[in-house]
Amino acid sequence: MAKPNFSFVKRQKEMAKKKKKEEKKQRKLAKKLEPQEEERGDVVTDGENDAP
Repeated sequence: MAKPNFSFVKRQKEMAKKKKKEEKKQRKLAKKLEPQEEERGDVVTDGENDAP
């Protein structure tokens, strides 16, 4: 019976954790930037509606 390679399994888990952490960081950053863009968009939209 083959022995499991624990160092390989550990490295795979660490890589998965790192990837998940990075994705979470990107989601938070995108969520943080999104409301600012919406606020700017609302101001421009209101100005466009008043013009015609």
